[in-house]
Order: sequence, then structure tokens, then C-alpha cells
Amino acid sequence: MSVSSLGYAVIEATDIAAWKSFGTEVLGLMGTDSADGGVRLRMDERPFRIAVVPGGQDRFVASGWELPSAEAYDALLKSLTDAGVAVEHGSKDDAADRKVRALARCKDPSGNLLEVYHGRIYDYAPFISPTGVSGFVTGNMGLGHVVLPAPKVEETRAFYKKFLGFGDTDEMRVPIGVPDHPGLALYFLHCNNPRHHSLALFEAEIPGGLVHLMIEVNQFDDLGRAVDRCKKKGAPISINMGRHSNDLMVSTYIKTPSGFDVEYGWDGWQVDWNDYVPTKSEIFSLWGHPEMQGG
Repeated sequence: MSVSSLGYAVIEATDIAAWKSFGTEVLGLMGTDSADGGVRLRMDERPFRIAVVPGGQDRFVASGWELPSAEAYDALLKSLTDAGVAVEHGSKDDAADRKVRALARCKDPSGNLLEVYHGRIYDYAPFISPTGVSGFVTGNMGLGHVVLPAPKVEETRAFYKKFLGFGDTDEMRVPIGVPDHPGLALYFLHCNNPRHHSLALFEAEIPGGLVHLMIEVNQFDDLGRAVDRCKKKGAPISINMGRHSNDLMVSTYIKTPSGFDVEYGWDGWQVDWNDYVPTKSEIFSLWGHPEMQGG
């Protein structure tokens, strides 16, 4: 029942045009108008990795988690149902819209919506970045990672480990300025691929339903040119460039039209889980990322 990767993300937006411009002109993704009036953003051979749908608010809707087979998918749904988790089975139209064979939805204990699915539908159109990005690190490692709000953090962490097969990678504590308080928990979890983490859980309520979404480019120059595009296009950089301590990612954080950040990264650690020991990191970054270091 172990999840293979973060397959896609779904975002609701009040300004689709702003998201299309941001996705194509800043992030360097391909944008295609969709039948629902939204935009699908493509970064590899998959028809889309980010679905932006029109709506009355700006928020993160759901993360889409891929199962390796129909058997693993069925076993997961049975396990969730047997445990009393409310599961909604998606329709054939839902699956067709997500370009998968079958999908279902449920919520984790902190209220985050997740979609689980199996199978892929391809159109075999080539990915050609409109800004010349050389490519993104995806494939069987998926879209990248999401950091979700998890007020019920221990219960939520246990949910993803027990039902979806995630494993612990790292833990941090975020200080809140209260004496003798251990800080808010930030857990990093991996699924069945080499990416250091595909999911992180932060012990807090977050407006908009997401801390950040990470996408990773092939080359360092792709990252540098994205920073240049932010300056030219007026896209706010929330956190300047640095290298994280736990996953070794060199990245910058860019504010999206929906208010949460996209971490735009390069050179993330691809881990051999056969000899990995989960860690607790006491600093966020080896260098840079000044806002994270309190600078």
C-alpha cells in the first residue's frame, strides 16, 4: 500500500490568468487552458502536474498521491474504510480529468484533502518550457513535495505512515518565542522513491491550506534564471536563496498568486533508504535562506 510519489497538486484560484502567467512566465511550466475554465501546468511527460481550478477563494485543494498498482490502490481503500475513514470514490469523469485510471478522496486527521489514484494516461506531447528551463526532476519521484498544515500533527503523521506507507526522514522544531516551549513540530516523510521527502507536516493552522509546494529543476542555471525572471516580472521572492540542511536542496521561495509559496529548488538529495537513519535537524539551512535563520 506504499505510495509511490506525489503525482499532482490541485489549487483553487480566483485569478486564473494570474496563475497562468505565473506558472508559465515565472516558473517556466507549460500552460494549457482546461474545460473547467482553469489552467493545467505541465512540467514533464505527464499531461499536467498542477491543476489550477477556478473558484471563489485562493486555496490549496488537494495533493494527489500515486499508488503503484490497482491492487495497491484497492488494498489502501479497504484499509482506510475498515478503519472508519470516510472515502469518496471518484467518478469516471473525475479520473479522466486527472488523467488517471481511478481515484478516491479522503481527509487526513488535520483536515487536509488527499486524492489517491493508480494508473497514468499520457498524451505524449513533449514538454517544452516557454522560458527555456532545461527540465524538472520528476519521473517516478513525482511532482516534488508539499508542506501541509497539521494542527493534529502526531495523529496526522501516524495516518500517513500507517495507511499510505510513508517513512520518517527528518524532524525539526520551529521556535515560537515562548520560554521552555519545544517549538512547533515539522516532520518530513518520504514515500517509495529516492526523494528526501515528498510530504512535510507543520504543527499549525495555515491560511490557504498550504505552507509551500516544491518543484526541482535540472540545472543550477535554471534556478538562477528563475530568480532573474522574478525580478523582471515582479513576482515576490519570499525567501532568498540558500541550501537546506536536511535535503541539501539549493532553493529560493517565490510567492504565488494564491499567497502560499513555491520552493524553486535544485540538487536535492536522492536517498538510498536501505541504509538511512531518520534524523532530527537543529538548523534549517547550511547557508542562505536568511528569513529561516532569523537574519
